[in-house]
Amino acid sequence: MTEEQNKQTPIIELNGVTKEYCLKQTFFSKGDACVLATNNIDLTIQKGEIFGLVGQSGSGKTTIGRLLVKLEEPSKGIIKMNGKPIHDLHGNALRNYRSKVQMIFQDPYQSLNPHLSISETILEPLIVNKIGNTITRQTKVIETLEIVGLSPGEDFYHRYPHQLSGGQRQRVAVARAIVLGPEFIVADEPTSMMDATIAIQLFQLLLDIRKKFNITFLFITHNLAAARYLCNRIAVIHNGVIVETGIADNIIKDPQHAYTKKLILAQPGLSLKK
Repeated sequence: MTEEQNKQTPIIELNGVTKEYCLKQTFFSKGDACVLATNNIDLTIQKGEIFGLVGQSGSGKTTIGRLLVKLEEPSKGIIKMNGKPIHDLHGNALRNYRSKVQMIFQDPYQSLNPHLSISETILEPLIVNKIGNTITRQTKVIETLEIVGLSPGEDFYHRYPHQLSGGQRQRVAVARAIVLGPEFIVADEPTSMMDATIAIQLFQLLLDIRKKFNITFLFITHNLAAARYLCNRIAVIHNGVIVETGIADNIIKDPQHAYTKKLILAQPGLSLKK
């Protein structure tokens, strides 16, 4: 592959991706009950962008995020990273993929283990991936804490989640996601439990991280105003189907699908500007 071709290859590509959940037949049921979470999804995300996936609860957007970090496997279709399918990764190849693809979960109260200190939480990926030694890992954790705005890092190193605010906990979650230097991060509604002021601060943090480290983001949200503020492009998902994709501002100014129009009408906060 030439350098020019490599530049044009999406970092993430989904082709015909379907995820179906089935409950197996029991004594009281006559057959398997199946639900389509995503249906024939085609999507490309370019390196360096923040791509928004917008939809209401139950639309299938979180399922896509979980498929991308391989917490779930698709029922049909192909997912590629940098042009290479990820469905058949095992052993070291799978470990390498998971070091490049990280996830920030919605609830900072649930995503952090209350029994682990902040340092132990962020050290864990470094230890699992056998990166550095005791001294260099400690330095890396402190530097990462300061990158996400928890400064000085030494003051937070030995604290526990219950000693932090919700916004600070989510910054720890961001630190854990970036400590390995990933190429791609799935941010699953990372500000939905925060007030507007704290949410804007976290948005700015994600923008700064994208710029500084050239990390690509999939930003999952139900809020078109947030997507407009943060994202380069967005896709609107409804009942497991992508109904509209394009430049964020263009979709909000001139929506083509009825579902997108309903989302806009339901969100007066769309006066938020980049």
